[in-house]
Amino acid sequence: MKSDDRAARALTRRDLMKAGAIGGALAAAGPLLPHAAAAAQPAAPAPGAVSSGAAPFELEETTISKLQEGMRSGRYTAHSITEAYLGRIEELNRKGPELRAVIETNPEALAIADALDAERKTKGPRGPLHGVPVLLKDNIGTHDRMTTTAGSLALEGSIPARDAFLAARLREAGAVLLGKANLSEWANFRSTHSSSGWSSRGGQCRNPYVLDRCPSGSSSGSASAAAANLAAVTVGSETDGSIVSPSTHCGIVGIKPTVGLISRAGVIPISHTQDTAGPMCRTVADAATLLGAMTGVDERDEATQASRDKALTDYTQFLDPAGLKGAKIGVFHPRSLEDHPHTDRVLAESLSVLKSAGATVVDPVKLPNAGKFENDEFEVLLFEFKADLNSYLAGLGAAAPVHSLKEAIDFNTKNRDRVLPYFGQEIFEMSEARGPLTDPKYKKALANCQRYSRKEGLDAVFAAHKLDALVAITGGPAWLIDLVNGDTDGGGSSSLAAVSGYPSITVPAGYVFGLPVGISFFGPAWSEPTLIKLAYAFEQATKVRQVPRFLATAV
Repeated sequence: MKSDDRAARALTRRDLMKAGAIGGALAAAGPLLPHAAAAAQPAAPAPGAVSSGAAPFELEETTISKLQEGMRSGRYTAHSITEAYLGRIEELNRKGPELRAVIETNPEALAIADALDAERKTKGPRGPLHGVPVLLKDNIGTHDRMTTTAGSLALEGSIPARDAFLAARLREAGAVLLGKANLSEWANFRSTHSSSGWSSRGGQCRNPYVLDRCPSGSSSGSASAAAANLAAVTVGSETDGSIVSPSTHCGIVGIKPTVGLISRAGVIPISHTQDTAGPMCRTVADAATLLGAMTGVDERDEATQASRDKALTDYTQFLDPAGLKGAKIGVFHPRSLEDHPHTDRVLAESLSVLKSAGATVVDPVKLPNAGKFENDEFEVLLFEFKADLNSYLAGLGAAAPVHSLKEAIDFNTKNRDRVLPYFGQEIFEMSEARGPLTDPKYKKALANCQRYSRKEGLDAVFAAHKLDALVAITGGPAWLIDLVNGDTDGGGSSSLAAVSGYPSITVPAGYVFGLPVGISFFGPAWSEPTLIKLAYAFEQATKVRQVPRFLATAV
């Protein structure tokens, strides 16, 4: 077997491909869907499972609408809300359960909040995000006193010349940029043996439900922080699984939009054909609000031109609790999640909810080409990472710590003890060995990806069955953190939406031994309104989400 083939198979262990695995301790399970009544009463810790809980937090599980209501009434101010979240980060990030979900906080956050409070008094709020603290994944550029490093010491101190487009949009909406969330270093595109959620700047991020379990990645810090109420809402990014996988493992809602709905300008890249940022929040309503604030056509990102007549600034209009009535939904069973008794039970109960809410369920829907592009996808990413990262680093200017992928590789080699203590940089080296984007090997791989994921994949299935959406389990329960061996090979359903560039939304659906499991809704390009409607109706019918209790281990 060629080394690249081995790497492609190894990549399935990471969020970039299909994250999620059932741990060896999962022997027998009770009811997995604690719906509305049961969800209100958290289960007692299992024997031997010690909680590393936090002090009561006034803003726990609050929403954007409740924060706005509090600021309108005078109960809260942007300053008091921001101060509360900064205190929460201080309590839980490096102390207590040591979530390590946040790499750095914004030293200007309180001053920004003060200015927004003053503006509210004189002009009124700009919109639903006015005064609301938002955490950004540390690959999203901000031109302020925070750095943008993808979690890597190779970019320590790097401050881009301007905000990423989406960061600028959030500032315009009145959001308080609270800080930068930890992530799998270089968005988990450095090593075939990585531990998701680890970065040389931030250390190992933890899952707030069970602390010895992986939060998945690469948007690990965004997911952990949202779940643990370290911010009102967070933003992550995805190439393949990096929003939806950590969202399912940390019990939150994650939206992976159509590629081009949100500009990637100013975001440290992997792939211009698959990369996108997206909301990671505790509720579908908050995710819909945050999504609308980040859309827009951007001259710096050609892909956004296709969104000109499709992007909206308000997706909350689709929050319909009866949104499943009359919908036709197909069920996709990824090979990597077949015959998992615990996730099978979560899916079965979820499908029962869909039917009870008025949806027609087609089960199963066959996607015969779903596995035909796996090696081609990895090849595309290797080519595009080199080209896109070199372009990004060159754009940082002469003062940047490194200016190319080759210089990043050299930095890591020279600083091996700090940057490569647990796993290497095999993917970096494979990418550096690739040629330009004119290479026939790249063009063939890209054509195969688009053919099998779009025309002969999702497009064909939606047309043949006249579906509004597909659903699938997002991934299995979180695996144990293992810095020695790296992530456990698991399963997931992210790749079809990722490779096609089409949207998906994951929503909490159940728990396995205290570990969250979500289901994903997939749709054609630009179908975010439909997916939000379906996901919101499912969320309201189930009300599954529970507050994490920072258990030391699952028993």
